[in-house]
Amino acid sequence: MNQRIDETAERILREATRLFATRGYAGTSISAIAAASGVTGPTLLYHFRSKAGLLDAVLTSILDHWQAELPRLMSAATGGGPRLDNLLSALLAFFTRRPELARLVLRELLDRPEAFRERLRRRLQPWTGLLTEAVRMGQAGGQLQPDTDPEAFTVLMISTAIGIIAIGEHAAGLTTPEPSTARQQAELIRIARAGLLVRSSPPTQPNSPPTQHSSPTIQHREEP
Repeated sequence: MNQRIDETAERILREATRLFATRGYAGTSISAIAAASGVTGPTLLYHFRSKAGLLDAVLTSILDHWQAELPRLMSAATGGGPRLDNLLSALLAFFTRRPELARLVLRELLDRPEAFRERLRRRLQPWTGLLTEAVRMGQAGGQLQPDTDPEAFTVLMISTAIGIIAIGEHAAGLTTPEPSTARQQAELIRIARAGLLVRSSPPTQPNSPPTQHSSPTIQHREEP
């Protein structure tokens, strides 16, 4: 019986997420969520009490995931560069699997910015602080670009990653040929690495002139 209740609640959450992301909170009714979930209105309200309570449950489930995931990602690598790699890769994979979540996050940032900002501060800021701290340590040790702003860089990379998944497919119409979201993701990771990691020119042969069109290489030294 409990398993059936859990399955019903999960189905309601899934459909509510899809509808909130597609239509927005104001444009989504309880009856529409109930119909999409295959339950009655009273059954939905038995599980979630109100539409506001349902939105809160949806957003809490997203932040619960990242509150559990960020400590694992931060502990899996010690330096700012590897930590950023881990975070961006996990973020892109997570939202690629469920792009409606990226669209919902974007909607909430636009529609209820202060409320969502407070959620981010309370739930995730302590862990993203470990990333910016690692960036500063790498800068002090000479492994990372000294002029990179750790906080601005972190916010820029995370918000751009979410934006690519949420709207990248449609924004691709700006150019021809249109870049796929996979190409956009790969370019974001390239830009992130180029903007953070220290570069060095490849060694040249003794008594030979430097190559005019040689590309810089990125140092992958172990960071503190």
